[in-house]
Amino acid sequence: MFNDSSMTQFLLLAFADTRELQLLHFWLFLGIYLAALLANGLIITAIACDHHLHTPMYFFLLNLSLLDLGCISTTVPKAMANSLWDTRAISYTGCAAQVFLFVFSIAAEYFLLTVMSYDRYVAICQPLHYGTLLGSRACVHMAAAAWGTGFLYAVLHTANTFSIPLCQGNALNQFFCEIPQILKLACSHYYLREAGVLVVGACVFLLCFVFIVVSYVQIFRAVLRIPSEQGRHKAFSTCFPHLAVVSLFISTSFFAYLKPPSTSSPSLDLVVAVLYSVVPPSANPLIYSMRNQELKEALRKLIQWTLHHQQ
Repeated sequence: MFNDSSMTQFLLLAFADTRELQLLHFWLFLGIYLAALLANGLIITAIACDHHLHTPMYFFLLNLSLLDLGCISTTVPKAMANSLWDTRAISYTGCAAQVFLFVFSIAAEYFLLTVMSYDRYVAICQPLHYGTLLGSRACVHMAAAAWGTGFLYAVLHTANTFSIPLCQGNALNQFFCEIPQILKLACSHYYLREAGVLVVGACVFLLCFVFIVVSYVQIFRAVLRIPSEQGRHKAFSTCFPHLAVVSLFISTSFFAYLKPPSTSSPSLDLVVAVLYSVVPPSANPLIYSMRNQELKEALRKLIQWTLHHQQ
C-alpha cells in the first residue's frame, strides 16, 4: 500500500519517449500558448482602451478572455517545462494548486457563459429593457457571481480531492493534474466521497446548460419573427460567436468526462484533455473576432497605435 502522507510529488504523463518528440511537443505547445496569450491579450486591451466597447457584451467578453488566459496558463507551461527538461515530476503542492486553478477557471468560465446567454437573451428578446436589466452595476454583480461561484466550487473540489488517502502510487495518466486521474489512485471506497461532490457539481452544470438552451430557444423564436432578412442576419451574427464558444466548451468537456470507460485509453485521454483544456482558450478569441466588425476595428486601431509608437 502506498502511503500518501509521505508523498511529495506526482508523476505526470509524458507526451513522448524520444527526446526529439519531446522537443517537438515543447515547440508546438509554446506556439499555441504564445498565440493564446497574444490573442486574448489583444482582446482585453482593445476592450479596455476603446470606449465604444464599454458595453455589457464586451465586458463579459473581457472576463472570458481573462479566464481563458488563466485556464491555459495553469496547464501548458508546466507541460512545456517537463518536455523541455525531460521530467515528469510535479510537486504535491504544485499539483493541488494546478487542480484548484484549473477547476476555478473552467467552472467560472462555464458560469460566465451562462450569464452571457442571458445577456444575448435580453438584447434580442427584451431590447427596450436592456439598459435597465444589464446596467453597469448588474453586469459587475453577475461577473463577480460567476468568478465567486467558480472559486467556491474549486475550493470544494480541491479540498475534497486532496483529503482522500491514495494507495495506488503517484503516477497520473495525464499531462496535468486532473481530478479523475487522481481519484484512480485513491484507496477503495474513499473515491465515493469525491463522487458525491461531482454529482452535486453535475447537477449545477446541468441547470446552467438548461438555462442556456432555453435562452437560445427564446432567442431563435424572437429572431425568426423579425420581418426583414437583414434584421434576422444581424441578430444571428451577434449570437453566433457566443453559441460557437458554448458549443466548443460543452462538447469537449462533456466528451472528456462522459465518454464510456470502455473507450478510455492513455492516448485518447491525452487527446481529449488537450481538446478541452488547450483548444477553447486558443480558439475563443478567433471565434469572437472573426465576424465582429466592432472588435475588428478596435483591434486594428490598437495595432496601428502600437506600431506608430514603436517608430
